[in-house]
Amino acid sequence: MDEQMLIGAVRRHAIENYEQGGWDILVECYDDGDILELISDANASTVEEAIASVQKTLKIYDDHRAEIRGA
Repeated sequence: MDEQMLIGAVRRHAIENYEQGGWDILVECYDDGDILELISDANASTVEEAIASVQKTLKIYDDHRAEIRGA
């Protein structure tokens, strides 16, 4: 699958899930190059793999944010 299609699919998923699991961080802070880097690092070649690879990183940030809010 084309890189731009994967980036677009990840971005659409982020918008649709804005208030869940840290996807707001991607919408507000990541550009296409950042998304491509995460996808490439994971060798993702499908939409599902791309979303899962990005979600791993966002979960780290979201968990950290939750810890700060709980402090």
